[in-house]
Amino acid sequence: MRLYINIDHVATVRQARMTEEPDPVAAALASERAGADGITVHLREDRRHIQDDDVRRLREQITTVLNLELATSSDIVTLARELKPDQATFVPENRREITTEGGLNLSSHDGQPDPRLREAVGDLQAVGIRISLFIDPEPAAIDAARALNVEAIEFHTGEYANAPHAAARKQIERLERAADHGKRLGLAIHAGHGLTYNNVTPVAAIRELEELNIGHSVVSRSILTGMETAVREMRELVDKARLTKPM
Repeated sequence: MRLYINIDHVATVRQARMTEEPDPVAAALASERAGADGITVHLREDRRHIQDDDVRRLREQITTVLNLELATSSDIVTLARELKPDQATFVPENRREITTEGGLNLSSHDGQPDPRLREAVGDLQAVGIRISLFIDPEPAAIDAARALNVEAIEFHTGEYANAPHAAARKQIERLERAADHGKRLGLAIHAGHGLTYNNVTPVAAIRELEELNIGHSVVSRSILTGMETAVREMRELVDKARLTKPM
């Protein structure tokens, strides 16, 4: 199974001060060194975390796979056509949401595929970008994705992640059925959202899944597991400065 690390929230910390650190590209390179198979970033319309320049630098510097999450905003689709990430994953966006709240609604009001999404998918496929759609693990959504001729689907695992312990098994069974259905239709099956060190194992065990996208939990863990080293290095710099400064 491929593990892609989403580094959006490294940029969230940076944007809190509108400064240069922490650099999400540095986090991406560290993730690759640690064994990540790819890097995922969501370039949102409101640019709340990842910025256009981050995506440009990632395209230039990472050596694995760049998976760009995006909505159908014309400027972001245009940027994707220019930079040609290895994979583009279309996701829903709501300016008021804290994080993505569910999968794409693949149908417009008349029951047909959303023409904006169909156009955006075609535009990116035309320049050789592999397309994935972020959807709920439901047969109707899977069938609609297949009708759009995309290569892959990514299941929103938020309902599983938020389920009480007693209900989690049912959500895993739902994911298993959906993965089997998608695989039978010839789609590559991915999953992500809300996966943590505590809940990832049952999802990772689903045989049809090829790729997991995990971000917030890894970034959160890194703040703690990496803090000791960061403090030690700052302590050494401060101590060295005091020792070398003339009295």
